[in-house]
Amino acid sequence: MQHADIGVIGLSVMGANLARNFESRGYTVAVFNRTVEKTTAFAKAQENKNFVPAQTLPEFVQSLVSPRKILMMVKAGSPVDEMIDLLLPLLEKGDVLIDGGNSHFLDTNRRLMQVETAGKLYVGCGVSGGEEGALHGPSLMPGGSQAAWPLLQPLFESIAARAGAKNEPCCTWIGTGGAGHFVKMIHNGIEYADMQLISESYALMKHAAQMTPPEIAATFSRWSTGPLKSYLIEITAKIFTKKDAETGTFLIDSISDAAGQKGTGKWTAQTALDLGVAIPTIIGAVNARLLSSLKKEREVAESILSVSSIQFTGSTEQLLLAIENALYASKIVAYAQGFSLMKTAAETYHWHLNFSQISAIWRGGCIIRAELLNEIMNAFSTSQATVNLMTEPFFAKELVSRYSLWQQAVVVGIETGLPLPGFSSALAYFNAYRNSSLPTNLIQAQRDFFGAHSYERTDRVGTFHTEWEE
Repeated sequence: MQHADIGVIGLSVMGANLARNFESRGYTVAVFNRTVEKTTAFAKAQENKNFVPAQTLPEFVQSLVSPRKILMMVKAGSPVDEMIDLLLPLLEKGDVLIDGGNSHFLDTNRRLMQVETAGKLYVGCGVSGGEEGALHGPSLMPGGSQAAWPLLQPLFESIAARAGAKNEPCCTWIGTGGAGHFVKMIHNGIEYADMQLISESYALMKHAAQMTPPEIAATFSRWSTGPLKSYLIEITAKIFTKKDAETGTFLIDSISDAAGQKGTGKWTAQTALDLGVAIPTIIGAVNARLLSSLKKEREVAESILSVSSIQFTGSTEQLLLAIENALYASKIVAYAQGFSLMKTAAETYHWHLNFSQISAIWRGGCIIRAELLNEIMNAFSTSQATVNLMTEPFFAKELVSRYSLWQQAVVVGIETGLPLPGFSSALAYFNAYRNSSLPTNLIQAQRDFFGAHSYERTDRVGTFHTEWEE
């Protein structure tokens, strides 16, 4: 009975495609879904392939070779806890439970303790790449029980995307506890920022430069062959060429601007606040989505809060150059913020995160895969102790050289009344970080004035308090 190499629980799009990916690499895969009909339909569609469909969990568990390796692809939250509770009595010492969903890293910490206490191994694995990545090669970010990695490494590396000159698998062991899910959360936070920055580029092209969808598509297509080359830029170029089958008009103009989200961006923002790390560009991207969801309120406010804006009359070519530079510089800043948060989390949770390896596995399969990651990988290969990515020689040079054009793009947005929270917050972060003298000395004086919180001085050592009113 025991002959399946790995089991997959949950046969929605991601789970089903990961199961197919494993099978295509020569593994026998046990599959189970709580809805029996879904298991039956999956098995029927995969006839004559190496799948072992199970109708019950005991049957599923018994079909796996020991030590068992079970990948749970179920909805994050209580469904994961419920599945763990159902599985633990059926498993043996040394079996491995893997959560491949977008679980919160603190939940993964808790579940790992529960599973290890029961004598089994637990892994929280970030999976990025969407349904196509799951089928053809995702970026995988596993972390948890260290003893599980030798058992999973051959399986995971076989299905992962490949990148780099050596065609390396986009998969590495991230660390203990919830490190894998934490790094996936940061990936998604950077993804939020990247998508927001691209949408702001679009806003400037459409509303300031009055460009048409084909012109915008051509611009993104051109950018996708240079330093901005990335998966998101490539698909953006394709989006602007798509026409509605019924109306014949460009589909982008008919899509509602109320953006959705599943929570990982919010978790990144909350975690940054908890750990005291500034990530304003990522938080700004989350806020932008929240504001976009207020569609009816914005429609009412449009007439009430009407103001006159300056119409852009400058050179379109110059504006596109400014946008391109603002986008590239702001992307660097967003990555810098993400890695800064990872650095602090590693210190807080005692994880030994290898930032060069993390950069390397994001080069293929995942949503934020980009040419820029090669430079990030190289920077961390030289120095794991990098304080902030912006100060590394390559990135410092890029940011400084693009500064003036970056400013120009933000100014055009301000003058034309376009909200650019990504570009402007990234620029503000850069300006604050490079400035050794900030106006927050006034904040310290105010805090001491109304709350006797004290302050430090620049001209002498110690902590001081002033009676501000005599």
